[in-house]
Amino acid sequence: MHHEPYLTHGHDRHTRWLITCDHATNLVPHHVNDGSLGLPAEDMQRHIAYDIGAAGVARHLADLLHGTAVMANFSRLVIDPNRGEDDPTLLMRIYDGSVVPGNRDACEDEKERRLDTLYRPYHNAVAHLAARREDTVVVAIHSFTPKLKGRPNRPWHVAVLHSHDRRFSDPFVKRLAQEPDLVVGDDQPYLGYLPDDSIDRHAKEHNRPHVLIEIRNDLIMDDKGQTEWAERLAPLLQDVLDHTQL
Repeated sequence: MHHEPYLTHGHDRHTRWLITCDHATNLVPHHVNDGSLGLPAEDMQRHIAYDIGAAGVARHLADLLHGTAVMANFSRLVIDPNRGEDDPTLLMRIYDGSVVPGNRDACEDEKERRLDTLYRPYHNAVAHLAARREDTVVVAIHSFTPKLKGRPNRPWHVAVLHSHDRRFSDPFVKRLAQEPDLVVGDDQPYLGYLPDDSIDRHAKEHNRPHVLIEIRNDLIMDDKGQTEWAERLAPLLQDVLDHTQL
C-alpha cells in the first residue's frame, strides 16, 4: 500500500509565498508498525500526535496569498520533521505524560527507515518548492495546546517563534500586537529556534524571509476557525512583506 509522505495545495502557483505545515496530520502509515504506535485513539487525537487545525489554516492561507502549501503526511510521533536528524527528540518515546509504545524499542535501523520513507521525502519537497523562486518567503504554521498536563493555562491566542533571523518575524509580532483583541506570544509558549529544524533548513540557511506562527488549537478546531484565522493572518503577512520590502 503506497503512502504519500507529503501533500501539496496550490502546487502550480508561483508567487513568493510558501506555507509549510510540519505537523499536519496524525496519520501513522501502514508500513510503520502496521499503522499503529500502540497509543489509544484519544492520545492520537491530542496535540502530541499533530498540530490540531494547522493544516486547514495552511491550506486557506495558501489560497488567500495565492501561494503553495506543503504538509507532512505523517504524525509527529512517527518521526518529527521539525527536528534535525540527530535531535534526540526525533522519535519521541514519551510526550506530555503519554508513553509511545511503538517508539519505545525503535532501533537505529527503524529510525533510518522512517527517515528515508517519510522525513527526507517531505524535506526534499519543501526544498524543491522553496527553490522555485529566488525571493521565496516561508511561513510555517503550527498550533499549540491551551494547557499541558499539570501546567498553567496558556493565555496567548497566537504566537511567533523566532530564529536568529528576525527581519520578518519582529515586524510581524509588532503588527499582531496592534490587534486589540489578541494576546500575542513573542517566543512563547516556548523558544522557536532549534538547530536544523525546518525553518533553519529551508529559510535561514538560504537567507529567505520567514516567520513561524503558532495558533492556540482550541481556536482552530473546525473549518470556521481555520478560515477565520487564515483570513486574519493573510493581510497582515502581506502588509508586513510590503512594508519591510524584503
